Amino acid sequence: MPDKAKVAALISGRGSNMAALLYASKLPDAPFRLVLVASNDPDAAGLELAKAEGIPTFALSHKSMNRGEHDAAMDKAVRNSGAEYIALAGYMRILGEDFVRAWEGRALNIHPSLLPKYPGLDTHERAIEAGDTVAGVTVHLVTAELDAGQILGQTEVAVLPEDTPESLAARVLFAEHQLYPRVLADYVSRPFDAAWLLDQVRVRAMDLPEVEERPSHGAPGWRTGGKSGKYFAYFSDQHHGEDAIALLAKTSGIDEMTALIERDPDAFYRPAYYGASGWVGIVLNRPGADWEQVEYWLKRSWQAVAPKRLTKLLDAADEF
Repeated sequence: MPDKAKVAALISGRGSNMAALLYASKLPDAPFRLVLVASNDPDAAGLELAKAEGIPTFALSHKSMNRGEHDAAMDKAVRNSGAEYIALAGYMRILGEDFVRAWEGRALNIHPSLLPKYPGLDTHERAIEAGDTVAGVTVHLVTAELDAGQILGQTEVAVLPEDTPESLAARVLFAEHQLYPRVLADYVSRPFDAAWLLDQVRVRAMDLPEVEERPSHGAPGWRTGGKSGKYFAYFSDQHHGEDAIALLAKTSGIDEMTALIERDPDAFYRPAYYGASGWVGIVLNRPGADWEQVEYWLKRSWQAVAPKRLTKLLDAADEF
């Protein structure tokens, strides 16, 4: 089982969603753990809960600081904690573009509406005033545009005829506490999930010219098109008893394959059956898998078998 993903939670108040994440992280099969709870309010109640549960904390008031300075201080604290992901859990500060860009794809937020409806504040009041029969909660990726990132999960909550913003908010909060830990767990588990990894390889392989996907010996494979097409990549999901979920790609031969493995045995290995022909296994289910490296080997392997008319086409495209 891979090491648990390290998460920093950012809060501004009581931190009830942080608490939901914290206690979910204590379950035996939880794929994440909190390594920091940080706040822009030193008096935030959630900090005391985190301390009581043994979670390191950091607090720095944003008052008398400009946004960039405060963001930089929060970023430093998060990085010093070793966190790989950030979970905004009632953090009432809009993060600057530099901060968001630095954590792109690794920062999540929870918002009390069914986005894209009602971004920003007063979501429950707006839902009631609009006559909505359903409200809810959304977990999404953080982007520079407020509450506009990719939606990762939602839960609907019925709006009752007698609801006030306060009564609706109380029920939505129950949904928040259920949804956030599950979505975060799923998201941090993706780098070790075979189906997600296959999708990532597939998108990159099919982006090359005239490629078709065709299974080979029960495994997904990609080859150049047409009757004379040749395989240039395979997806191996722990085949032949191996631990790795991997991309198999062509090298120039045994010597290069051996040199790659000796240089970085965590990233490369000699795959059963294919290794004898100079193919190398590139491990995907590991922390920090390098997708630029995956793209490089897909392209290079494709170039090794593709007709010259196609490689010239790709070379020309690369010049622009």
